[in-house]
Amino acid sequence: MPHVESGMAVGLFGGSFNPPHDGHVLVAETALRKLGLDQLWWMVTPGNPLKDRNNLAPLAERIAMSEKIAGNPRIKVTAFEQALGQSYTARTLGFVRARNRGVRFVWVMGADNLRSFHRWQDWRRIVGTFPIAVIDRPGSTLAYLSSRMARTFSRARIDEDDAPTLASRRAPAWTFIHGPRSSLSSTALRSANSG
Repeated sequence: MPHVESGMAVGLFGGSFNPPHDGHVLVAETALRKLGLDQLWWMVTPGNPLKDRNNLAPLAERIAMSEKIAGNPRIKVTAFEQALGQSYTARTLGFVRARNRGVRFVWVMGADNLRSFHRWQDWRRIVGTFPIAVIDRPGSTLAYLSSRMARTFSRARIDEDDAPTLASRRAPAWTFIHGPRSSLSSTALRSANSG
């Protein structure tokens, strides 16, 4: 895991990044800026249990591509989940919290993941572990109104204007952040490259 100090505000942005693209960078940069984060951990996962692994590029390749595209020194590309031997977010977040006392973490996710978030293993535990920042993605702007997570935790939602306070709040707490959106997607990029 990247080095952090007690009191820091750190975003956790996990994904397969297969491949990473400018849309991911936009989500990371938006989170850094709107949440007032000291760092953002770009967590390259060994693989998403809900996605087909047949087209998954090797982890080392996805890490190298992520490091190349990230650019911002406050974005720390890491793949520590591989050492944990699992790729379930709830367990990863518990591990992070246990080893980084005093650090204020926020789980960062693109709004495109909000629709299926209730299918993630122990999704309610994820919501209860760290505050969550949902960053707008094309075609997903209304997900924060209709997704199961948004409906279930509607009382925990804070206004976007209060996003800079999110890292200091106790979970469950979440916000939806509007802003510039990129239409890029890893699925579309893989399809274009294989065609």
